[in-house]
Amino acid sequence: MCFDLSKQGFIWLFATLLFMALIFLKSGEPYHEQDLRPALSAWIPLRVLETVLPQVEFYYDKDLISWKEPYDMLEFFIRKAAHVAEFGVLAWLWIRTLLHTRLGYRKLLAFSFTATFLYAASDEWHQTFVTGRTGHLVDVWVDTIGISLVALYYSVRPDCRSS
Repeated sequence: MCFDLSKQGFIWLFATLLFMALIFLKSGEPYHEQDLRPALSAWIPLRVLETVLPQVEFYYDKDLISWKEPYDMLEFFIRKAAHVAEFGVLAWLWIRTLLHTRLGYRKLLAFSFTATFLYAASDEWHQTFVTGRTGHLVDVWVDTIGISLVALYYSVRPDCRSS
């Protein structure tokens, strides 16, 4: 069978599943427990943010993101960057796990991409059940940026398979 895992493959699978559990737990926390704005306002003076942040406004899934609320804007960018990184790491873990199978390289990348994308979608759905959280389809696309960057890296660097 092509999904036979070596001992090292099981270690990678364990790390992958553990990371998925961590995502699930963090996704289940109410927003007020994850609000970065109080810490940001304590660490970064307002005048610094006002000079560093671009003076732009845009809508993100019906919410106005504005430089006029600098701590909100900074938190928005931190959260989106964290989503990109988080699901990029999950895609990388799936790839590392599946490198220890007999799956062909293209199938391995396709499976890793699909599994991570579906988990990102389920993560957003999970958030719809959490107090103070909302699931946004657009966030799945943000997550997909991280997934795609990792898949692209492994697509253009096939020698990574042997590493």
